[in-house]
Amino acid sequence: MEALEEREIYGYTFCDACTTPFCGIKAHVKEGKITKIESWENFPNGPLCAKGYATLQTEYSPARLGYPLMRTNPKGSPDPGWIRISWEKAYEIIAQKLKEIREKYGPESVLFYVGDPKEPRLAVSRLASVFGSPNYGTESSTCYRAAALASQLVFGVTSAAMAAAMGSISEQTKSILIWGTNPAWTSHTLMPRLFAAKSRGVKFIVIDPRRTPTAEKLADIHLRPRPGTDGALALGMAEIVIERGLYDKNFVKEWVYGFDSFKDYVKGFTPDKVERITGVKATDIENASMMYAENSPGTLLAGVSTLMHNTNGVQNFRAILSLIAILGYFDVPGGVAVPTYPLLPFFISGDMLRTAEEMLDVDFVKLKDKIAMKEKRVDREFVPVWADLVPEQIQMNFLPEYVKSGKIKAALLFAANATMWPQYREYQEALEKLEFSVAVDYFLRPWTHNYVDIVLPAATNYERSEPFAVFGRKVYVRKPVVKPYMEARSDWQIVFDIAVRLGYAEDFWGGDTKKAMDWILEKAVGITTDEVQIPEGKVIPPPGPEIFRKYETGMLRKDKEKGFPTPTGKVEIWSTVLEKYGFDPLPVYKEPEESPVSRPELAEKYPLVLMTGDRIPVFTHSKHRELSWVREIVPFPQVNMNPEDAAKRGIKEGDLVTLETLHGSVKVKAHLTYMLPEGVVDLPHGWASVPEANANDVVGRLFDPISGFPSFKTGLCEVRRGA
Repeated sequence: MEALEEREIYGYTFCDACTTPFCGIKAHVKEGKITKIESWENFPNGPLCAKGYATLQTEYSPARLGYPLMRTNPKGSPDPGWIRISWEKAYEIIAQKLKEIREKYGPESVLFYVGDPKEPRLAVSRLASVFGSPNYGTESSTCYRAAALASQLVFGVTSAAMAAAMGSISEQTKSILIWGTNPAWTSHTLMPRLFAAKSRGVKFIVIDPRRTPTAEKLADIHLRPRPGTDGALALGMAEIVIERGLYDKNFVKEWVYGFDSFKDYVKGFTPDKVERITGVKATDIENASMMYAENSPGTLLAGVSTLMHNTNGVQNFRAILSLIAILGYFDVPGGVAVPTYPLLPFFISGDMLRTAEEMLDVDFVKLKDKIAMKEKRVDREFVPVWADLVPEQIQMNFLPEYVKSGKIKAALLFAANATMWPQYREYQEALEKLEFSVAVDYFLRPWTHNYVDIVLPAATNYERSEPFAVFGRKVYVRKPVVKPYMEARSDWQIVFDIAVRLGYAEDFWGGDTKKAMDWILEKAVGITTDEVQIPEGKVIPPPGPEIFRKYETGMLRKDKEKGFPTPTGKVEIWSTVLEKYGFDPLPVYKEPEESPVSRPELAEKYPLVLMTGDRIPVFTHSKHRELSWVREIVPFPQVNMNPEDAAKRGIKEGDLVTLETLHGSVKVKAHLTYMLPEGVVDLPHGWASVPEANANDVVGRLFDPISGFPSFKTGLCEVRRGA
């Protein structure tokens, strides 16, 4: 009888398969179990993709980590000797060890880190500040943050990079420059807006070495430069715009610093020369430049991580932003617009500093304390520009050096993956050498956890409430859909519990995470989580209309003076900050350290240009490889290569091949596709569970000296048939 059966109820949560929180999930729950999931109606992001549906397999995977584990064998042993311990025992050990290390070496010797999912960022960052360590890091030290740094150097705000990443598109937009990104695979929720723009006549220029679905469906002009030469292409486009007088002369005269020097510099980047550098036909460069300049205003949709993964990444991105600047496309209707009244970007944890720190005066992460401790940052000698302009997080790519120098002795790691870095075994060794380390995760992952002392089980997105979500002017909250698996706890709760046991109960609301979220919302917009209805969400009306050209009214500067929050008060194509630290102040182009031009002798042995880290539609980085729903679509590690390159090497579809670089080799299957141009191969990353196929084995530790970003997109390799 139906009356005797428990009725089906609905729960609402956020998907954490990509950038979190991303899409909305509506879960059907019966007798305490999720029976089905679908897209959350009217949620800003959606519909769910294959990765989103696969999160249900994560929830009910028999391999889930269900209770705290502690190693019993010494580090370096083949078997850590994991044993089950209670939460109280785990907290007792963690608090005791962290206190001992703080007393012996200082609080700055403890590293606090958040990988992906990113939702614990605010909580972990706050704990680092309260503990007294400025050494808090995230996976953004290989992702978005370098592009934001380039935006700071040019415009004084990180918002240009955020607008480029999210797609600042409106009815006034007349042209869209899609550079180094494939939203059809990486941001599918953006595609309807792009198709709508196409239907109303917006012109599209797509710049990508690959023939992506985005390029095939949208591009009026598709430019395919050699990987790593994007800066030269941007400078060549600027040369055409300037030489033909198509730039915004009034904006340049009033608001651009260093234009004359920039104008002289780009004279060397004629269409013919840029063709020789990039491989893009001179006529195509001219046509694209004219289309973008004549269809004004234009906006930018950029791969804010992919474009940074080479040894000249910041300067290349500065060249792209300089093109935006001289065309007058910054903060205008239809251009690369900066929101006037954005709500707190809670999950970014300070990446948009003007919003979090100056406009709303919400300092949950205690950023002021981090700035006061900046002399104790471990990255200052490696990336001084980053250490100066990125106060919220250190550059993590030099972790082996931090440990070898004795400056980092312990680590608290949330959602960490030791194989995400180039030559990752050096990072595993660094973790192993720490006096103490703790990891928090959904699963026990040997490639990371074999090198730590304690592993704690994390609650999934279906089992946690923290944190809330913000989209534009609308706030969404969630409640746990089901009870946590076994003894799993939410990341925020783990942070708060550790904080209380360290003696920081007052700074962490006595361990109550809801009170913390209410504090943020009340401080920012004057509401609490209880005032946000599920699933409707709550709109926070803006205090006024959207305003453009904010530099004209003092809305970009803390002192309310007109201009940009740069040292000169202008858009700095000539960066006074880079000049101060001894770098080229102009957005100069330099060949990647490993390229056919800079290393011709290396190219003789390794004639193919190697890109790694490109997204696969059903995976986000290393996530979900253990889930059959998506693993069945791409079951094996593979290298993508042009059929012409394959034929020269006697390689057929599905053959086992060895891809070799100066730094190592991997064994994968060959996938032949005309998506790649001749001479370029693409090795997808994230196969940590298949060590002999991990892309980071073949990537060298070559870093952009300004940002510290690794060279994932510009290596040299050879591919041969067989193992």
